[in-house]
Amino acid sequence: MNSVGIDVSKGKSMIAVMRPFGEVVCSPFEVPHTSSELSALAKRLKSLDGETRVVMEATGNYHLPIAVALHEAGIYVSVVNAMLVHDYGNNSLRRAKTDKKDAIKLANYGLDRWLTLPEFSPEAEIRMQLKTCCRQYQQYSKVQTMLNNNLISLLDTVFPGVNRLFSSPARADGSEKWVDFVETFWHCECVSGLSQKVFEKKYQKWCHKHGYHFSEAKALEIYTAACGAIGVMPKTETTHLLITQAVSQLRATSTALAELKKEMLRLAESLPEYPVVQKMYGTGPTLGPQLMAEIGDARRFHSKKALVAFAGIDAPPNDSGQIAGNHKAMSKIGSSALRRTLFLIMGVYLQNAPVDEPVYQFMDRKRAEGKPYRVYMMASANKFLRIYYATVKAYLDALETA
Repeated sequence: MNSVGIDVSKGKSMIAVMRPFGEVVCSPFEVPHTSSELSALAKRLKSLDGETRVVMEATGNYHLPIAVALHEAGIYVSVVNAMLVHDYGNNSLRRAKTDKKDAIKLANYGLDRWLTLPEFSPEAEIRMQLKTCCRQYQQYSKVQTMLNNNLISLLDTVFPGVNRLFSSPARADGSEKWVDFVETFWHCECVSGLSQKVFEKKYQKWCHKHGYHFSEAKALEIYTAACGAIGVMPKTETTHLLITQAVSQLRATSTALAELKKEMLRLAESLPEYPVVQKMYGTGPTLGPQLMAEIGDARRFHSKKALVAFAGIDAPPNDSGQIAGNHKAMSKIGSSALRRTLFLIMGVYLQNAPVDEPVYQFMDRKRAEGKPYRVYMMASANKFLRIYYATVKAYLDALETA
């Protein structure tokens, strides 16, 4: 048996091959992540006598090129969580750490866990693309929130409260009425400097140009607010530049988010479990694809408890001797992106209060018991995941047998 430990870094890896009782088959050597080098590595490993298994840590996207290449070459590859290997074999006070030592440690870990090493299986192309789109969507959402707050902060110095004058939802292309409005009427004096009738006509033309509904009552409300507003920053070209640049950045991010949302929905619709996921309360066209992306194929989990543990919302036992731990916190060792998506879905339950939904009934019962907010939210997410696993797995199994 040959245990191959691979310490992965960006663009290259350190490889060590060990056999039982500390026998070194190959001293640590470096391999770049190129097609020719990885092909040569696969041939070298396949030429070894006996069964060969490769062990590497999950390192974001860095490990994927070498893991996929070796898997496609027919070699048993196991990608393990870095936390499982971190403290393995650290019986030295010096705590020396090099790529060579890490590769040897991974190889020895593979020998000790030979029979329980999980085999690596590449994600389907569509699921991988959906997950990447989902992660990008979450990143852009953070940027959009930051830019949105920045623009409102700037507007508080030139036209305070203008964003609260509009309640129209964002369009399919990501544009919002208040953002489009402040691009033209970027200072309170742009409105208050005109007469009421002149502003009404100008506002009506603006609404027609941008495809918004015109209302005389809304025009009067805007004009009244502008006349009562105090612009701390003067109406100058510098101020105009600051506002228009902030609007431009926010609009570009909102457009990118809208395009990513469309692509996520298109990819999700091509997956077999999409219809049944969309029927689940709280998912919808935005959170549904994100949930599917983060979970992947539900059949890869051997039980609903495994899916809950993957999300990191399980509460491991904390008992010792005659002491039983009553206050058990969730582990948080799992997918933080999935926990975020579940938290947003639970927010939908909390906001709409669907009394006929079992998840909300469970949530309401926990609230009645006086449980803290974070406790009943994540406990409800735990129940939601269990329902998701049972529903989706049964649906996918039925499709296979049909």
